[in-house]
Amino acid sequence: MPNRVLCVAEKPAIAKAVAQHLSGGSFETRNIRGNKYVKNYIFTFNFGPPWGTCEVTMTSVLGHLTQLEFAQQYRAWQSCPPSQLFEAPVVEQVAEDYRSLADNIKQQARNAKALFIWTDCDREGEHIGTEIRKQARAVNANIQVKRAKFSNTERAHVLRAARSPVDLDERQANAVAARMELDLRIGAAFTRLQTLQLQSLGLALQDRIISYGSCQFPTLGFVVDRYLRVQNFKPEPFWSIKVMHQRDGINVNFNWRRNHLFDRAAVTVLFERCLAAKKATVTKVTKKPTSKWRPLPLTTVDLQMMGSKYLRMNSSDVMKIAEGLYTRGFISYPRTETDQFDKGIDLKKLIEKQVHDNQWGQYARELLDGKFRTPRAGKHNDQAHPPIHPVSGAGSEALSFEERKVYEFITRRFLACCSDDAKGQTSEVEIQYGDEEFHAKGLIVLERNYLDVYIYDKWESSQKLPTFEVGERFEPTEANITEGKTSPPGYLTEPELIALMDANGIGTDATMAEHIAKIKTREYVATRPRGGGAAAADDDDGASTSNRRGGRGGGRGSGGGRRGGRNANSNRSGSSGGGVEEFIPTRLGVALVEGYDNVVRNLPDSPSLSKPFLRKEMELRMRDICAGTKSRTEVVQQSLEMYREVFVTTQRRIELLKEACRKYVLQQG
Repeated sequence: MPNRVLCVAEKPAIAKAVAQHLSGGSFETRNIRGNKYVKNYIFTFNFGPPWGTCEVTMTSVLGHLTQLEFAQQYRAWQSCPPSQLFEAPVVEQVAEDYRSLADNIKQQARNAKALFIWTDCDREGEHIGTEIRKQARAVNANIQVKRAKFSNTERAHVLRAARSPVDLDERQANAVAARMELDLRIGAAFTRLQTLQLQSLGLALQDRIISYGSCQFPTLGFVVDRYLRVQNFKPEPFWSIKVMHQRDGINVNFNWRRNHLFDRAAVTVLFERCLAAKKATVTKVTKKPTSKWRPLPLTTVDLQMMGSKYLRMNSSDVMKIAEGLYTRGFISYPRTETDQFDKGIDLKKLIEKQVHDNQWGQYARELLDGKFRTPRAGKHNDQAHPPIHPVSGAGSEALSFEERKVYEFITRRFLACCSDDAKGQTSEVEIQYGDEEFHAKGLIVLERNYLDVYIYDKWESSQKLPTFEVGERFEPTEANITEGKTSPPGYLTEPELIALMDANGIGTDATMAEHIAKIKTREYVATRPRGGGAAAADDDDGASTSNRRGGRGGGRGSGGGRRGGRNANSNRSGSSGGGVEEFIPTRLGVALVEGYDNVVRNLPDSPSLSKPFLRKEMELRMRDICAGTKSRTEVVQQSLEMYREVFVTTQRRIELLKEACRKYVLQQG
């Protein structure tokens, strides 16, 4: 009788795809009791040494099986002072609605020789793998445990992963466990404190849960900071000198080197000196080749930023669609920090799969016929997944309209990476007019190259400059003083917000969209998509102590984000359909940020909860766990101590938070 191997994926779609490839399409499907989404697929497969030909059961979970929860006596809001939640006992337990999945794993593992885990190959996937292992070993202590290392569901890739099992990465799993415990304790403690204190103010806050999350609040802080800069902006008049000369029928506009000055009298004096000189002298003429670099290989952060900017979709929807494209085998794993392709990847083979597309197929063919260039290499490599790229062609009938947009962007980006830079020639003329220097520039695009496929970049030829000679003198056709006013910055857009979060270590590349969606759900911000509606999703607060899952990057406090599961997007935002969103904080959002800033004002050793420093430090410590330089327990205790100090300060100066809410929320009605 052949050995039995239990394979467990993170999502039903991945389980089915893997079963399809390993079985050659010949498998038996069995329903499991208590869950209509998860199936068991039965087939035989030759894994090679050491397992050989085995009877396989392929099944899945729906993201995290377990949740971290406070012990029963601490779960009610009034059960203890919020400060006790920093050390209250916690328990890990299978979620009520996932017990059927845990029972299925136990039943299938009882007589299995090996457990082969097919969760996503990232930190969160490693932790889910340990949850699955715990259930299997509860009934079969001697079961061998391995995991598949894969980044897409293309057949050859799956077969390779099946025959090259690796061990679970315990360090990455421990980092997630640490983050989940911290998000539970910190989120719940601050959420209970601020909710109970602010509800006592009555009126608009009386029945409202005012949640806190260690990623959620810094994200809100970025929005409020930009909003206040816009509101407090005072326009200031400035003056500039403009010079134009007409030659060969071309109006050449020369820009002032000083750009502009805020002193009108000084500009007038400088302008009069120009007029007194009557003629300008050409001091320099340059012509040189230039290039516009093709883009780097695509990361998750770039996908979210570019999706918000160019696809008329919010980042939450972009990531949801990318996940679907991945599980259906169209693209590689969409959560990656890597912007360099490994030399072992056959990029031309991937390009071959695009030659039949009626939009970019001809371009793909030209790459294969001699225009292929090795992609640029960025500076980031997470050592887990390659950059996001297409792994198979997709006919227009196979994808919905929005799926096609995301797939098209990913494919055009990949083809652009494998192309040559755009090439052109710049020309510049510098003149001296009176005591002032001016210059004019021109650009001619000679070879568009990657721009022909990557329609999201623009690089256009400007009007060609006429011939000027160094040393020649001419009287400008026109010269005058112009007046303008400084403009306020714009409200923060989603691409800008994602860039700020990335630069400050707020969330992971895969969770940023969730944190942005949560501050909308909590009504801390409103959005104004340029031409469209608004949105909502999941987070990292500790608003409730029941019905939670450790969402990707958000942990137990992540507000129901059943990571990778069937219901992971039950609170999914509607598609805005309106392009780039602008974020405007609500009165409550401004009150919370100003209140917490006031709490720590004049206390140099106490950073505000609305700033990114505390969370960034915590994320750096998670990396220490992954590197093996710190233990899970050590990081949890260090991070809790850091937040406990701020908690004590907040309790002591809670009136400052209340005063901000009175100012912005209660007095405004």
